[in-house]
Amino acid sequence: MDGGDASCCSACLANIRPLSVDTCRTCGVSMPKELVPGPCGKCLQDQPAQHATSSLYAYEGAAREAVLAWKLQGQDAAVLWLLDVASKRLSEIISPDDLLLPIPMPLSRMRKQGQHHAADLCKHIAKHVGCDWDWKVLRRVGDQTRQSALSGMQRRKNLRKAFTVDADYWNQRGVVAGRVWVIDDIITTGMTVHFASKALRNICNEIHVLSLTRTVRGG
Repeated sequence: MDGGDASCCSACLANIRPLSVDTCRTCGVSMPKELVPGPCGKCLQDQPAQHATSSLYAYEGAAREAVLAWKLQGQDAAVLWLLDVASKRLSEIISPDDLLLPIPMPLSRMRKQGQHHAADLCKHIAKHVGCDWDWKVLRRVGDQTRQSALSGMQRRKNLRKAFTVDADYWNQRGVVAGRVWVIDDIITTGMTVHFASKALRNICNEIHVLSLTRTVRGG
């Protein structure tokens, strides 16, 4: 990541961990440099639907606090700062010809909160790299239980039929010259981006995933 730490105190800055690019290309988990780009053992056993996955920060310390302040209190200044700091990396992995698609929220939750966090991420990332984004392509089906309250197997079951694609809208929209990206704020088990990508496989063959943060086990 490039600099730009003028708006962050030294204590918070020390608690922000940009994630390494030494990861499994498919699922985005960290790997020894000599094994990059993978696939990792988990992907060999259970291949995710997406072609590649990237994450900007570990979901811990000041980055976690920034995400929680944004999602629970509507305070987005720290999240916008994190995106500003990551602008160089964003420009390296996302092209102006690419299309960003936010992970859709259940409609009832979006009405209650008055925010669509993944769509807001898409909007700000698109400004950084000069690409397009669209919230109408990927749709949520029904109202699922919050993923944070569920175990790994429960998350898979909860999301199995949670996403669909508006194929008619997609066909009217026209051809995307670059790659299609699924954007989310946090990756924990990877189930959300997997099933969203699986739904998108009906309209495009190669889906890339980007998250602002990622839960890193064994830190």
